[in-house]
Amino acid sequence: MGATVTSGGRVEGARRRRGRYQPLAEINVTPFVDVMLVLLIVFMVTAPLLTAGVPVDLPKAAAKPLPQDSKPLEISINQKGAIFIVDTEVGLDELIPRLTAISGENRETRIYVRGDTKLDYGRVMQVIGAINAAGYSKVALIAEQN
Repeated sequence: MGATVTSGGRVEGARRRRGRYQPLAEINVTPFVDVMLVLLIVFMVTAPLLTAGVPVDLPKAAAKPLPQDSKPLEISINQKGAIFIVDTEVGLDELIPRLTAISGENRETRIYVRGDTKLDYGRVMQVIGAINAAGYSKVALIAEQN
């Protein structure tokens, strides 16, 4: 270590060294970047899981209905497996053309599917699958409130 003594008896090297080392006024962003990368990975893993299925309401729910801006189309499936759009019975092969005629090519139309509790689950999934394959993405099962 080199320090020179001046005529006044002060050490110049120590004073110069002290002047060079000042506290950093910068924010350390490394922990922030680490946290953001972990969050990005979490969202990338969970996002496909959220969109993979059809939104389903349980058969009995105590939830309050959501506010709605327009009336959805209701498709009912009775105990025998017959499909009804509102009150009109249609076959599975007629379902999509009728929905297209009613919605006017609007694939954002909300569609509620009501299935009888004694109905085979496969039949309900067959109807929902046909609707979803036609491009309608807002399909939900409705349930009876407690």
